[in-house]
Amino acid sequence: MNIDALLKSLPDSITPVERDLVQRAYRLAESAHEGQKRLSGEPYVQHCLAVAQILAELGAPVPVVTAGLLHDTVEDTSVTLDHIQKEFGREIARLVDGVTKLTQLPRVSGRSRPPKEERGAKAELQKETLRKTFMAMGEDVRVVLIKLADRLHNMRTLSHLPADKRARIARETLEIFAPLANRLGIWQVKWELEDLGFRYVYPEKYKEIANQVAEGRQNREKALRKISERLRTVLAEAGIEAEVTARPKHLYSIFRKMERKGVPFDMVLDVRGVRIVVANDHDCYLALGAIHHHWKPVPGGFDDYIATPKENFYQSLHTAVIFDDGKTVEVQIRTPEMHTNAEFGIAAHWRYKEGRKRDEAYEQRINWLRRLMEWRQDVDDASDFVDAMKSDVFDDRVYAFTPKGDIVDLPAGSTPIDFAYHIHTDIGHRCRGAKINGKLVGLDHKLQTGDSVEILTARRGGPSRDWLNPSLELVKTQRARGKIRQWFKRQDREQNVSHGRALLDRELHRLGIESLTYDQITRDLGFTQVEDLLSAIGCGDIHLGKIVTRLVEKEEPELVELKVPAVRAEGAAVDEVSIRGVSGLLTSLARCCKPAPGDPIIGYVTRGRGATIHRSDCPNVLRLSDKERLIQVSWGQPHTTYPVSVRIRAYDREGLMRDVSTLVSNEGINMPSVNVSTKNSLAVFNLELGITDISQLSRVLNRLEALPNVLEACRVKPG
Repeated sequence: MNIDALLKSLPDSITPVERDLVQRAYRLAESAHEGQKRLSGEPYVQHCLAVAQILAELGAPVPVVTAGLLHDTVEDTSVTLDHIQKEFGREIARLVDGVTKLTQLPRVSGRSRPPKEERGAKAELQKETLRKTFMAMGEDVRVVLIKLADRLHNMRTLSHLPADKRARIARETLEIFAPLANRLGIWQVKWELEDLGFRYVYPEKYKEIANQVAEGRQNREKALRKISERLRTVLAEAGIEAEVTARPKHLYSIFRKMERKGVPFDMVLDVRGVRIVVANDHDCYLALGAIHHHWKPVPGGFDDYIATPKENFYQSLHTAVIFDDGKTVEVQIRTPEMHTNAEFGIAAHWRYKEGRKRDEAYEQRINWLRRLMEWRQDVDDASDFVDAMKSDVFDDRVYAFTPKGDIVDLPAGSTPIDFAYHIHTDIGHRCRGAKINGKLVGLDHKLQTGDSVEILTARRGGPSRDWLNPSLELVKTQRARGKIRQWFKRQDREQNVSHGRALLDRELHRLGIESLTYDQITRDLGFTQVEDLLSAIGCGDIHLGKIVTRLVEKEEPELVELKVPAVRAEGAAVDEVSIRGVSGLLTSLARCCKPAPGDPIIGYVTRGRGATIHRSDCPNVLRLSDKERLIQVSWGQPHTTYPVSVRIRAYDREGLMRDVSTLVSNEGINMPSVNVSTKNSLAVFNLELGITDISQLSRVLNRLEALPNVLEACRVKPG
C-alpha cells in the first residue's frame, strides 16, 4: 500500500490544505520509522498506512486519519509530542498522545520493586495503558477509533507473533476491544475483531466451524437466493421498494450461539438471515406486515428496535418467520440511514456531517458514553479500572423501571443498591430495602429486564461497609462502589483506621493467618505507614481479598497450608467431559457401558438430548451404521481441592443446617464431613470443605457469616 491509495480513499470534498496535511504526516512517519520492520518483514510504515486506511474507510475526518499515520511515532521513534504539536497542531498531538503506550508506570513512592512484583510489572503496564486510552476516550471518542483501527490491523497480521503472545492479544481483543466496538455501534469492526480473536483463542473450534461453514456454503447460498427472490416478489406486490440481501453469519457469533444454547453446529445454521432496506420508517412497518401476512411469525421472535433503540442507538425491526420449506428465516428491516448507523456506529456522524450544523444523534451517543464512564476519575488502580470497564461498559445490560415508568439502564447482574445510586447518591446512601414488581426482595437480588423497582429508604444514615464486599455481591457497578467509598472517605480518619484494623484482624483470624505483623503487611503492600494502610481498608480503597491474595503469594511457606494433602474429585462428573470444538453441549453417560474417568471414550449426538458418552469399545457404538453422528470427546481435567476445617458458631434456628449445606453446595464446594453440636441454643458446626484456593475460602466464609443467626465462620488450623 502507498500514500496515493490512501489519498484516493479520502472523500472528494477534502481541501488542498487537508490533503497536504495527510501527505506531510506520511512523510514524517516514513522518515521516523525508516529502517524499522514488523515481524512480517514489511516496512513499519505499512502498518501506519493500514491504520489510516481503516479510519478513512470508516469515514473518519482528516485530523483522525492524520493521527492514524502518526500514532506510533512518539512511542517507537525519537519524534516527540512537542514536535507533532508544532508541525500539526494541538488537536492531532492530543489524539496521538491518547493512543501512545506508557513506557513506565506512574510511581507513588521511589521504592524499588521486589522480584515478584517486577514479574507482574509488564501486565500492570498494559492495564495502565488501557486505562490511559479509556480516560482519553471520555474526553474525545476519536482516540478510541484510532485504537480500534490499530488493533484491527494488528489482529489481521497476528500470525507473525509467537503463539503465547498471539493468545494474550487475541483474548484481550475478545474481552475489551470487540465489546468496545459493539458499544460504539461499529459493527464492521466488531465482527472482524471477534472472528480474528476467535481464531487464535480457540484455534481448534475455529477450524472446525470454518470447515463446516465452507462445506455447506453452496447449499445455503442457493437457499438464501430463493428466499431473497421470494421476499422481493412479496414486497413488490405490496408496493414496497426494497433492497433484499442475505445476511452472513460470522464464525464467532455461530460459536457463541452454540455455547449459549448448548446446540450443535447444524441447529445454529438452520436459521437463515435476510436483511431488507426500505426508504423510510413507515415502509419498515409495511414490509413487516406484508411478511407476517405471508408467513407465520415465530412466537417471541419479534423485536422493535425502531420504537425502542438499543443502548448503542441501534435501530431495526427484527422478526423470525416459518418459511415455505418449514424452516426459520430471521429478517431485519431498516432504512438506509439505520443501516449506515448499524455498520459504522458513532463513526456514521462523519459520513453524514456535510450540510448539518448539529448532529443530535452524535451528541446523544457522546453523552451516553460519558455517562457510562462518569466514574472513571474515581478509580486509581489500573487493574480495577479495566475490570470496571468490562463490567460497567462492556457487559450485557438490563433495563428496569422506576415507579413512574422511567427506564434505568444498568449492567447485567446489578442489584437494588446499584439502581438506588443510579437514581441519586443520597437515595443510595439511605437505601435499606427494595420492592421488585411489588414484592419485597433482599439487597442482593439481581435485577432483570422489565422489573419495576421501588427503593425503600431510611430518613438518615449511610451505606454499610458490607456493600463493598465482592463476596456478598451486593454492588455490581463501579459508579455505586465509588459513591460508597467517597462516603466513607468523608468520615473521620481515626474512624476509618479503627474500622480498617477491625476488618483486617477479623479476616486474618478467619483464614488462620496470624503469623504476620502490621509492619510486615504494610511493607509488602507498598505503604509507608500502618495507619495509611488501615485507613485505605476502612474506607474501601483496598479490598481485603486483594490483600490476602498478595500476602499468600509473598509468604507461600507460611500461608499456603492448603497444599497438603490434595484431593482429586472422584467419580465421573458429566461436566468433566470435554467435547472437541464445542462446550456447553448437554452430555450424559451411557448406561450400557458405564464409562469411568480414564476409559477411552467417544460421543454420540442424539436427537434433542445432546451427546451420550460411551466407551470406545462399547458394542452399541461398534454396531452403529450412522458413523457421522460420532464425535471426539475426552475426559476434562478433574478439579484439585484441599481439605480445610471450618467452624461456624450460630444461634440455633429451624433450617440452619439446610441453609449452610445449600450455600456450600451452590458455591460448588464438596463437604465430606460435618459435625454439629448444640448447647444453650448455641450451635457449633465443624465442617471439612474441599477448597481450591484461599480466595474461594474467603468468599465462602463471607457468605456463611451473612446467613441469619450466624455469629462467626472461621478456619480452624491444626493443633
